[in-house]
Amino acid sequence: MAAGPAQPGSPAAPEDQDLTLPGASASGTDEFAPDPDPPLSAVRPRASHALNLLATLAVGYTLWLAQGVVLPILLGMFFALIGNPIIRGLRRLRLPRVLCATIVLLGGLAAALALGYQLAQPAAEWARQVPKELSRLAPKLRQMSKPVHAASEAAQSIARATEAGDGKKVDVVRTEVNDPYKSLTATPMMLTSLLAVVLLTFFFMVYGENLQRNAISLLPSRQQKRVTVEIMQSIEREISRYVLTISAINLMLGLALAGSFYLLGVPLAEALLWGTMAAVLNFAPYVGPLIGIIIMLLMGFVAFDEAWMSLVPAGIYLGLHTLEGQILTPVILGRQMRLSPLVLIMALMAFGSLWGIIGLLLAVPLLVCVKITLSRIEGLEGWARLLE
Repeated sequence: MAAGPAQPGSPAAPEDQDLTLPGASASGTDEFAPDPDPPLSAVRPRASHALNLLATLAVGYTLWLAQGVVLPILLGMFFALIGNPIIRGLRRLRLPRVLCATIVLLGGLAAALALGYQLAQPAAEWARQVPKELSRLAPKLRQMSKPVHAASEAAQSIARATEAGDGKKVDVVRTEVNDPYKSLTATPMMLTSLLAVVLLTFFFMVYGENLQRNAISLLPSRQQKRVTVEIMQSIEREISRYVLTISAINLMLGLALAGSFYLLGVPLAEALLWGTMAAVLNFAPYVGPLIGIIIMLLMGFVAFDEAWMSLVPAGIYLGLHTLEGQILTPVILGRQMRLSPLVLIMALMAFGSLWGIIGLLLAVPLLVCVKITLSRIEGLEGWARLLE
């Protein structure tokens, strides 16, 4: 006999029972079940970020590995940007561009050689005197570092007690292998790099405009050509203005420091040596002045016998640098060339780790180029403001 419909009070048959778990939807989907796979649109940004990071690391490693090729090219472009305004001024006299570039290049080389010849003798004299003077400097430093020496002795006593407790002592022996052929191979490589920089500077000054024109003609649209021309002209104008202005400011800083040392009784040749060192180090913000202060402290301890006079050179250097960095440079350059100190420190660390002292000198001009390029491209102006 067929079973009739279940009565309201009677239990339902097993096949008719509702097996849906509490909290489940009517369709039978469990809310505690794992989420479905994310769509491709959510996965692609993560993959693109990872690819961008890997590409950045690959570019950085390539720049470090190929620095023997990249640095002469960058230095040649950098010096050509400095010389182009002078070449344009000479071109108004109806002189050929090759002759103008030759005049500028030979003038720069003559000035560098004259300065090097002037400073070679005091630099060599200081290199000979430093070991002897450092032995005389030891009593001064020992007297000034008595608190530190006491703390060091306390730490050593604790270390000896620890060694006595475990009965173990580890001796570290360092060996250094002196390669007599290392200096013989390094000198020709350095001369080759200098010659490459000189030749690249000359060719960039002579053929740089034609190279830019031919490169711009490869762009497909007129709008891209116009934007690229504006970017290149802005970079050349602003970098030339920045480098020439900073060079003039650093020259005044070096002359002021040399004059101050000369008034203190330092011989003129040595005073010019320290002034030149201060001018060159000032091209690397923050890092250069910090190195300069340390060198001025050592110079003061070596050159003067009195303890308070030993601090005078570093004090003069710090005062002149503060006047230049806080008043003179911001007033002359204005806000257009101001960069974020945090971004600048990170750029100095990055380029310094890649290319050493040359990277420190090129960090600011390269950062200015990046800022100008971002400010001229539509949609990237915010990144340029981020660098300010």
